[in-house]
Parts: sequence; structure tokens; C-alpha cells
Amino acid sequence: MKILIADDEPDLLSQYRTILEDRDHQIITTLDGESCVLEYSKAMTQNHENPFDAVVLDYSMPKLNGLQTAKEILGLNPSQRIIFASAYVQETLVDSIKNLKQIVELLQKPFSLQALVDTIEDKNIYEELAKLNVNVQNLMDLNPTHAQIRDYLEALRKIQKAKTF
Repeated sequence: MKILIADDEPDLLSQYRTILEDRDHQIITTLDGESCVLEYSKAMTQNHENPFDAVVLDYSMPKLNGLQTAKEILGLNPSQRIIFASAYVQETLVDSIKNLKQIVELLQKPFSLQALVDTIEDKNIYEELAKLNVNVQNLMDLNPTHAQIRDYLEALRKIQKAKTF
């Protein structure tokens, strides 16, 4: 997966980069929101669809905060997957994120590096699919996007509810 991460803490960026590159992900990092938007725009000119599988944003950053950065990126690509990784109180973030009118994900700092990996790699969604007797390995071999597996899970849940008497 190709992942863009923006956080103003260089030590955290280094840790994120290390664990994700160890899992064969391609990582681009920036230290502020403005640089993140510039990297995103540059990548969009090279790949007209989705230049990144995920964009991970800290909320509190210089130049543009995470919410402003997300608005800019979603303005360029409304289907971009955004993950907020922030120490801000979750309720504050949820209220702010409602303004985006997009589905975004939240990781409350501090979190383990494994939690970041699990979120990016959709571990919880795959676990739920396995509970519905989906052959997860065959699905993973298709290399679906996050949106595709999320939609697949939602469709299966609807079918399951319809079969429940």
C-alpha cells in the first residue's frame, strides 16, 4: 500500500515509517498540513485516480491543521481514505470531522504501532468477514481497496439481516 502521513513530531513519523515499511508499504511523510497537500497534489498529477491507499493525519499541525488538510485532500479526491491519528479528545474530533461530510477513521493517541498497522491493513474488517464465513485469503489476494472491502462487509451484513427470521 502507498501511504501519506502528516505529523509534526519527527520521532513519531520515524516510528510510523519503520513499522509500515517493514510490512512492505510505501511511505511518504510530511511535517505539516501544507506540505501534505503539496505531496498529495504532486502524486495526483502522476496517478489520476487514488494516489494513496490511505492518508494519516495528525489533527494539530503547523500551517494547516489536520481538518483543513483533510478538506483540501477531499476537495481533490472525495474518495480518499483519511485516518486521523490524534491526541485530541475523540468527541472534539468527531464534532469537527462531521463538517467533512465524509467517512474518516480515528486513532486516539497514544496508540500502539500495531494499532496503526491493523487500521491501515483493515484487520477488524477482515476479522468480521471471516466470522461471516468469507474466505479472507482469497479476498486479500484480489488486493481490494479499503472502500471495496468495507462495502462488501456492509452488503454481507444486509444479506445476513435479511435472512434472520
